[in-house]
Amino acid sequence: MLRALAVDDERPALEELLYLLRADPRVRSAEGATDATATLRRINRALDSGPDGADAIDVVFLDIHMAGLTGLDVARLLAGFARPPHIVFVTAHEGFAVQAFDLKAVDYVLKPVRRERLAEAVRRVCDQVEAASTAAQPPAPAAALAPQTGTADQIAVELGGVTRFVPIDDIAYVEAQGDYARLHTGAGSHLVRIPLSTLEERWATRGFVRIHRRHLVALSRIDELRLDAGATTVRIGEAELAVSRRHARELRDLLMRQARG
Repeated sequence: MLRALAVDDERPALEELLYLLRADPRVRSAEGATDATATLRRINRALDSGPDGADAIDVVFLDIHMAGLTGLDVARLLAGFARPPHIVFVTAHEGFAVQAFDLKAVDYVLKPVRRERLAEAVRRVCDQVEAASTAAQPPAPAAALAPQTGTADQIAVELGGVTRFVPIDDIAYVEAQGDYARLHTGAGSHLVRIPLSTLEERWATRGFVRIHRRHLVALSRIDELRLDAGATTVRIGEAELAVSRRHARELRDLLMRQARG
């Protein structure tokens, strides 16, 4: 059961957000604030109270554009605390998503807020709170740990507040963009907040191989391997990607084995 603080300097928007939060059975309490000063004062009281105290707050649903300090400013200040509440940005502007996730936001919800989309944000916060609680507990005996088997066939991506599920088999290659990864399919591309190294580990059994520090490719999607003046490249559809020297030989061997059988 979450204890939430909603922050928006537009009173009608704040009242609507509070109404939706209070209607969610996973939210124990929801209170509001209309400016950054009141928000920081309330959060300071929550931090003084401790995670199990009467004034504790688990999550702040935070607008970005406010008078004085912006929601991003507030999130930067909270990042300096040892155990800050989780942050969900609620905004009418798409252009701040990368900054928001760099500040460790759990989610980024676009206005007008839909009940289903807010429910998904609440679910994500609950997952984070549960994960933190589990991490704080002593580890279970080895015999009690169930093995993790299987891999998902889809990956969730978000665009304009809508969550879509992209089949992994549709992804031709992945491009690193800092702590993010851009998934390239025949229909376009999608940005996800997952490092390339994580996808490399998860999708190794699905035929994805690392060819460069910036690229992970589906082996079956490679149309052509080219060696020119000592430089190796692969062609995947219309894209031509460089292969680093440390990966070139392994990639050639994999492609030869694939061709043979």
